[in-house]
Amino acid sequence: MNEIKLYSLATPNGQKISVALEEMGLTYQAYTINILNGDQFTPEFVAINPNSKIPAIVDTNGHQVFESGAILLYLAEKTGLFLSSDPILRSETLQWLFFQMGGVGPMFGQFGHFYKYAGEKCTHPYPVERYTNETKRLLGVVDKRLEGRTFLVGEEYSIADMAIFPWVLCLDKFYNASEYLGLNDFKNIKGWLERILSRDATQRGLTVCSIS
Repeated sequence: MNEIKLYSLATPNGQKISVALEEMGLTYQAYTINILNGDQFTPEFVAINPNSKIPAIVDTNGHQVFESGAILLYLAEKTGLFLSSDPILRSETLQWLFFQMGGVGPMFGQFGHFYKYAGEKCTHPYPVERYTNETKRLLGVVDKRLEGRTFLVGEEYSIADMAIFPWVLCLDKFYNASEYLGLNDFKNIKGWLERILSRDATQRGLTVCSIS
């Protein structure tokens, strides 16, 4: 059977792709890359992604794709789903996709690192303060964008939503920072998450390549 091969872990960057695969109805086989065990540095995985980061895919034609934003774009173009063919809506979707890649992912990740994981290594308050402020700023940008909108680009769920929402979930589920960041104060984000999480395919995608 021709199946896309997904190499991933159920982190926000990995969840983007498994959610997309489920939502697009693509046939795939998932292989868990446990980054805690160093699986990402094996020669077999480096041959697929020379940057040693999850996720990566190998399409049925043997084409290898790494970088989660590039994978989302590739899958959307392959299927014609979750990326509008209208030039303006397509441009808006890609802007928000790149906003996630350049801002939300790196900044939320650094926040989580210093807030939850680096306490014993870095006791200076500056890193937590810096990334807290930037995380809240970015949440404000997303919340404002969602005012009067069902999803980030109008009324249709898109790869932009798939890229950003796992990182917002991560602030609560992985970093346990919901109260600290005041996530419930971002009312538009709260409703947006509820709409996304009501989708069965998205729920399935979130659990792919999970480890205990």
